[in-house]
Amino acid sequence: MQPKEFPKQRQSQPGYEYKMRPQPEFIKDTYRGSEKLKNKVALITGGDSGIGRAVAVHFAREGADISIIYLQEDEDARQTLELVQKEGRKCLIIAGDIGDKAFCRTAVEKTAAEFGRINIIVNNAAEQHVAKDLEELDLEKMEATFRTNIFSMFYITKAALQYLSAGDSIINTTSITAYRGSSRLLDYSSTKGAIVSFTRSLSQNLVPKQIRVNGVAPGPIWTPLIPATFDEEQVQKFGQDTPMGRAGQPSEVAPAFVYLASDDASYVVGQIIHINGGDFITS
Repeated sequence: MQPKEFPKQRQSQPGYEYKMRPQPEFIKDTYRGSEKLKNKVALITGGDSGIGRAVAVHFAREGADISIIYLQEDEDARQTLELVQKEGRKCLIIAGDIGDKAFCRTAVEKTAAEFGRINIIVNNAAEQHVAKDLEELDLEKMEATFRTNIFSMFYITKAALQYLSAGDSIINTTSITAYRGSSRLLDYSSTKGAIVSFTRSLSQNLVPKQIRVNGVAPGPIWTPLIPATFDEEQVQKFGQDTPMGRAGQPSEVAPAFVYLASDDASYVVGQIIHINGGDFITS
């Protein structure tokens, strides 16, 4: 049974999974791999924790080698590396700021050099900062949020395209806030709306090359971003406003990435999968 209420807790940005109570669930005990991604190579931004960690472990269980990019969360990244290796797959961890286009290019090149190819790009990393109204919005943080959340997707994807070929896949993490908005996350929700448009537009651009581009729009998911963003009272009640009455776990999101990355989704292009505990979204 997933918890409906969390212990009060607060972290500084960017948030650390190893400090969270309870620890997020990254994969269910019942999940069985079936080589859907056998010998593929996946590059995942924000792969150290939260949804990114869950995707990394699921992909590894399906037979993929993993490269993860993270900012500075060394302990989380080390744990994810060990989890991927426990699945019998290789893992490369790369620390740096994806808001820097030169770093993004270097990270892609390191991944290709390490594994000899790249088959799957997961543009997942994000940051968010609360502002109760537009007057309070910190414009420097706003620019940083755009660089991390959407500019990086252009940087990473453009650098990686030379390594992708027919049958490969790009998956972008957007959010429910792209569809219903968020009065206290103006810049974050704006970037997530941009990601939807980026996903749909890039899918049209790359479909002639048979490279599929899709996205996943999570609702409230228990990740390090939550205690690093909201106050203790909000953290305690996080996700209770969903129809299911609770937040989701990364383990409940990652299988959608497996589906989109695999041949099971060979006819799925330019689509967004909504995983949000029951909110009905018009996409």
